[in-house]
Amino acid sequence: MARRFGIEGGIIGVVAAAVVSLGIVGAIASGQLGGPSQAEADTLSNSQQPKKAPRIAPVDPSIVHASDRPGRSLNITIDDGPDPVWTPKVLEVLKKHDVKAVFCMIGPQARAHPELVQQVVAAGHKLCDHTVSHNTGMDHQPDSYQSRQILDAQKMIEDAAGGAKVEYYRAPGGAFTPYSRRLAADHGMRPLGWNVDSKDFESGSVEAIDATVRGELTNGPTVLFHDGGGDRSRTVASLDRLLPWMKQQGYGFGFPKR
Repeated sequence: MARRFGIEGGIIGVVAAAVVSLGIVGAIASGQLGGPSQAEADTLSNSQQPKKAPRIAPVDPSIVHASDRPGRSLNITIDDGPDPVWTPKVLEVLKKHDVKAVFCMIGPQARAHPELVQQVVAAGHKLCDHTVSHNTGMDHQPDSYQSRQILDAQKMIEDAAGGAKVEYYRAPGGAFTPYSRRLAADHGMRPLGWNVDSKDFESGSVEAIDATVRGELTNGPTVLFHDGGGDRSRTVASLDRLLPWMKQQGYGFGFPKR
């Protein structure tokens, strides 16, 4: 009997071990031993993946002059700010005459005066990248230099704006290159030219600025003024005279096409 019990006990032991082994294998397969299942592992892995920044939609790399407003239209553009003295005065004149403009900003100026950038955006105007250093010889610089000047300024302006995007890029002195135009466009900024240079940065009178603008309006719709880089009292006075005159001539005001 003892021998029989030993044989039977051995058989039972083998069977029990087999059952336990099968249970362990099943638990491993179904992920019930404390570790995540394959689906859970995949979910965990996916949740730990860094989120990609939304891709910026590229725009046309050609230099724009045309207005997005149909008919007899002008685009007012303001360069080289923001400036703590002159930008608020320019904003006042634009508000007085219910005109919107594009402000082409120098990166470090925007970083130094974020409250002005935000005022520009809050008033319904648009932002333009005018580089970090305003180097009018950018077209003779290597691509790496152009890239830093354009993209660093874009970041400074957008950081200062608190959410608004820079929609245009204007090369200092018009020093565009095929590379800089494509780079700007790939980052959502349409290269922006001008048709009428007010020459408000020169040492002329308000009357001289007025005469220059009136005489060149037939060149095209995009007009260039400045709110930075020096005393802009003549610019402020000229805008206050020219904007109502432009309306009297039948002009409306839009933004450059994107």
